[in-house]
Amino acid sequence: MAAAAPALKHWRTTLERVEKFVSPLYFTDCNLRGRLFGDSCPVAELSSFLTPERLPYEEAVQQDFRPAQVGDSFGPTWGLTKEGEKTSYILTDKLGEKDPRSLTLYVEVACNGLLGAGKGSMIAAPDPEKMFQVSRAELAVFHRDVYKLLVDLELLLGIAKGLGEDNQRSFQALYTANQMVNVCDPAQPETFPVAQALASKFFGQRGGESQHTIHAMGHCHIDTAWLWPFKETVRKCARSWVTVVQLMERNPEFIFACSQAQQLEWVRSYYPGLHARLQEFACRGQFVPVGGTWVEMDGNLPSGESMVRQFLQGQNFFRQEFGKMCSEFWLPDTFGYSVQLPQIMRSCGIKRFLTQKLSWNLVNSFPHHTFFWEGLDGSQVLAHFPPGDSYGMQGSVEEVLKTVAKNRDKGRTNHSAFLFGFGDGGGGPTQTMVDRLKRLCNTDGLPRVQLSSPERLFSALEGHSEQLCTWVGELFLELHNGTYTTHAQIKKGNRECERILHDVELLSSLALARSAQFLYPAALLQDLWRLLLLTQFHDVVTGSCIQLVAEEAICHYEDIRSHGNTLLSAAAAALCAGEPGPEGLLIVNTLPWKRTEVLALPRSGGAHSLALVTVPSMGFAPAPTPTSLQPLLPQQPVFVVQETDSSVTLDNGIIRVRLDPTGRLTSLVLVASGREAIAEGAMGNQFVLFDDVPLYWDAWDVMDYHLETRKPVLGQAGTLAVGTEGGVRGSAWFLLQISPNSRLSQEVVLDVGCPYVRFHTEVHWHEAHKFLKVEFPARVRSPQATYEVQFGHLQRPTHYNTSWDWARFEVWAHRWMDLSEHGFGLALLNDCKYGASVQGNVLSLSLLRAPKSPDATVDMGRHEFTYALMPHKGSFQDAGVIPAAYSLNFPLLALPAPGPAPAAAWSAFSVSSPAVVLETVKQARGGGGAGQGRVRGGACHRPRPPPHFPPQAETSPQGRTLLLRLYEAHGSHTDCWLHTSLPVQEAVLCDLLERRDPTGPLLLRDNRLKLTFTPFQVQSLLLVLQPPPN
Repeated sequence: MAAAAPALKHWRTTLERVEKFVSPLYFTDCNLRGRLFGDSCPVAELSSFLTPERLPYEEAVQQDFRPAQVGDSFGPTWGLTKEGEKTSYILTDKLGEKDPRSLTLYVEVACNGLLGAGKGSMIAAPDPEKMFQVSRAELAVFHRDVYKLLVDLELLLGIAKGLGEDNQRSFQALYTANQMVNVCDPAQPETFPVAQALASKFFGQRGGESQHTIHAMGHCHIDTAWLWPFKETVRKCARSWVTVVQLMERNPEFIFACSQAQQLEWVRSYYPGLHARLQEFACRGQFVPVGGTWVEMDGNLPSGESMVRQFLQGQNFFRQEFGKMCSEFWLPDTFGYSVQLPQIMRSCGIKRFLTQKLSWNLVNSFPHHTFFWEGLDGSQVLAHFPPGDSYGMQGSVEEVLKTVAKNRDKGRTNHSAFLFGFGDGGGGPTQTMVDRLKRLCNTDGLPRVQLSSPERLFSALEGHSEQLCTWVGELFLELHNGTYTTHAQIKKGNRECERILHDVELLSSLALARSAQFLYPAALLQDLWRLLLLTQFHDVVTGSCIQLVAEEAICHYEDIRSHGNTLLSAAAAALCAGEPGPEGLLIVNTLPWKRTEVLALPRSGGAHSLALVTVPSMGFAPAPTPTSLQPLLPQQPVFVVQETDSSVTLDNGIIRVRLDPTGRLTSLVLVASGREAIAEGAMGNQFVLFDDVPLYWDAWDVMDYHLETRKPVLGQAGTLAVGTEGGVRGSAWFLLQISPNSRLSQEVVLDVGCPYVRFHTEVHWHEAHKFLKVEFPARVRSPQATYEVQFGHLQRPTHYNTSWDWARFEVWAHRWMDLSEHGFGLALLNDCKYGASVQGNVLSLSLLRAPKSPDATVDMGRHEFTYALMPHKGSFQDAGVIPAAYSLNFPLLALPAPGPAPAAAWSAFSVSSPAVVLETVKQARGGGGAGQGRVRGGACHRPRPPPHFPPQAETSPQGRTLLLRLYEAHGSHTDCWLHTSLPVQEAVLCDLLERRDPTGPLLLRDNRLKLTFTPFQVQSLLLVLQPPPN
C-alpha cells in the first residue's frame, strides 16, 4: 500500500495550483478550462449585410446577404461586442438522431463596444471611424460537467481568498479544491463525479440561523442614452431582455427587476413579441417592473412638476402594461437625490427607495445602508443601499463577502440587496452568475444567499425596522457637481420646455372651461411631456453624454417649443372666441398672483413698444392701445445717469444700481432704507475664470482645487454705455473680453416698479477646461444660505467647518438663492442655471464649463441667459423673492388674438396666502385624448411615440375635470383660500397619481375652497367643471 501524501501544504502554492487548474491563460493544454469545449468545426458559411439603420428582424432577414469570412472588418461606429460574456449561444442541449443537422442563425451586430466607442478611453468622444473584426465563428460541443466543476472550483477559490489565512473555513475550502484537483483528470470525464461529490459535500455544510441573508436579484441597468444614442438603447434593451427571458425559462426561481417605462415602451413598439413574453413572466412573478418612473431621471435638476410627471407617466404605464404599479423607487445611478423625493414618492404610492450612488462620495462615507429617509415636509421612506456598492454584481464570493463586511447597519438589520448582471451598457445576468448564487444558497462560513425579489427584500427590512436610523434632508452626492453646469443649452432647453408645458396646460385648461368647442390636446401633451421626461435621464439633462445624444436632446426641445407655441396660439384663439373688443393681443399671466410689469408689445412693421401692463392672476388682460401706452406711472419712473467718469446709475425708486466704467456693480442700494447690499470695497457682477481639470470624469466633475485658480476677468474702461434712457425701463450695456477666444456682452436692465435688476448676457465661449462664474459679494453675514429646490427650499452652510460642509463647495439650486441676516438679504435669481455656491458672503452663479469628453464640442459657441439681483428687507419669504424668481422665469405672454380680444381683464384662479403657490393647472388624467395631433417624425428620427389613450368626450365629467397642484413655499403651517371664477361643480383632494381622496368632496362656498398646508406640503385637487352651456 502506497504511503499517504503529506498533509502539510503551503498556502500560496496550493492556491495557485488550483488557480492554474481553472485558468483560461495558463496550461490550457492540460488543465480543466481547456476541456470546456470539445470537438469544434468552422461554420459552413458566413454572410452579412451592412445598414446604417436599425431594422426589425422581419426586414433584416429579407436583405441581400453577401459572403463573409472570419477576419472581415465591419464599421464604422454605430453601424456584437465580446464584453459581457455574450460570445457564445447554445443551439441545443443535445443533438438527437432525428434533429436537423443544418440551421441558419441570424446575429445582430452593432459596431460599438458595450460602453460606446470612445477614442482612446471609455469616456472620450466616440471614434467615428472605428472598425470591428469577426475573430471567430465555430460550432463546438459544450461540456456541462466541466462547466459545473469550474463554477465550484472558482467559488472554493473565492472562499479561500475571501475568508483569508486566519479562518478555519477558508482552509477547508482550499483543501477541498486541492483534493478535487488531485482526483480530477481533465482527460478522463469518469473522474469528474468524484470531484463533484467533494464540492457538494463542502457546499452542503449549512450556516447557522443568525447568518446575514443576501437577496440576489437579476438586474440590467441600461443607460437610456450616454456614450451611445437613444436608438442604440432600443437594441440594447431587446438584446439584454431576450437573454433574461431565456434565463427565466431555464431557472424558475430567478427573478429580474427592470426599471424605466420608456425602455419597456420602446420594446413594446419595436419588439411586440418580446414584450408579450415579458408580460407573461411578469404574471409569473419573475419579471418585476420597478422604479415607477418614465426614465431613471436626474435627482437634482428636473422641476418638482417634472418629477411628478416621471411617476405619473411611469406608474400609469406599468399599471396599463403589467397590471400593477411599482412599490419601490429605483434610482441606482443618479448624481444626488432631492429632499422632496420622499414626499413625491409617498404620494405616488411608493414607500421604498433603492440606490447605491452615494457610495461614490469623494469625501465622506455615507453612514448607512438601510435607514429611513425623511424629506423636506417630514415624509419618510425606507431607503436601502446595497452594501456591495454596485448594481452590476457577478455572483462572486468576493462580492458576497463584501456585502456583509461593508454593511454599516450591522445589528440593526440582517438583510441586504445584491443586484447582479452586466449594467450601464446592458447585457444583464448570465447563467454562470445564477449558478454561482444557487450554489452559495446556504453554505457554512458565508451569508445565506437567496434568489429573491424587491418585495421580499423590503418586506424583510420592514419586519425588523424598529432600530433603523433616520437621515433628514437631501442625499447630496459628493461628486459629479460639474453636471449642474455642463451643457448650458441642454439646461436652458429643459427649463424653457418645463415653462412652455406649464403655460400650455394652463391656457388649454382655461380654454376648456370657457369654450364648449375647445378640444384639450391631451394626447399631444402626453407625447411632449414624454419627450421632456426622456431628456431628463441622468446622463442627458446633466450634459454627461456624447454629442450625438446632446444634439437629439436639443432637437426634442425644439419640437416641444414648436408644438407648444402652436398649442398656446390655439388656446388663446379659443379664449378670445365670441368676445367683443378690438382685434390684437391678449396679455396672459400664467402665474397665481397679479403682476404689473413692463412688456415689449409687438407693433405693426415688426417694431416693439414698451408698455407697463397689469394682468390678474392666472388670467388675461387686453393689450393697452398705443395711445394708452404711457399712463401716469403709479411708481417713480426709471432714471438713468452717466457720470463724467463713465459710470452709470440706474434708479427706479425701489433700488439704485451703480455700475463702474467696466460694468461691475459698485453699489446696490435699497432706496427706502438706504441699505447697501454690496460688501464694502468689493465689486458685484464680477466675472471669474477658473482652471477646470478634474481627475477623470471630465463632463461630470469639478474638483475642490479649481477654487485655487480663481482669476477675475477685468474689463476695459469706456465700454459701458447707456442703452434705454429711462421712463418705464432704463438700461446700460458693455462688452467684456473674457480671454483671447471668448467674449461677452451684457445689458443691465431696471424696470419701473421692479424690485430686482436684470443682467441679460450673451457669451461667445471658446475655451478648453475653463469654468466661468459670476460673483456678488454681499454686505450680509450668515452661516447659511438658502437655495430653491423642487416645491420648496433648503439651507446649506456658507462655511467649511466640517468635511460634510466643504464637500459642498459647488451645489445646485433652481431659480433662486438667497443670503440673509436678520432684517435684510440679497437674492440671486436666474432663468436657466443650476450650479451655485455661497462661500462666506459671496454669492456665486456658475455659468459655463468647457470639458472635452465625452463630447469634445460641449458648450462651444453662443449662449444667452439672464440672472437678476434682488436686495430685500426682512426675510426672503416676506420680501417676495419667490414670486420674483417665478416672474423672471415665466414672462407675461403677448399672444395674437385671431379675432377681437376680450375687452376686460379676467382671472381664473387666485390664492389668498403668499406662502402657497398654485404650480399646475391641467386637465385631469383620463380626461381626454381628442384634439390636436401627435408628435411624429421630425429630424431626430426618434423612436415611435406610443398610441394615445382612447378619446374621451370633452363634455363628460372626466373630460371636464381639472387637476390643480399647490404647495406651501415658505416653510410654514398655513390656511389659505383658493378662489376660482370657473364653474366648478365639485372639488376633491387627490394624490399625485390623481386618485381621489376617499374622504370625499371639499366644501365649496362662493367659489372658494379652504385648504390647510403644513411646511412644504404639496397638495393636488380635482375640480369637476359644470357642463358647458349648449
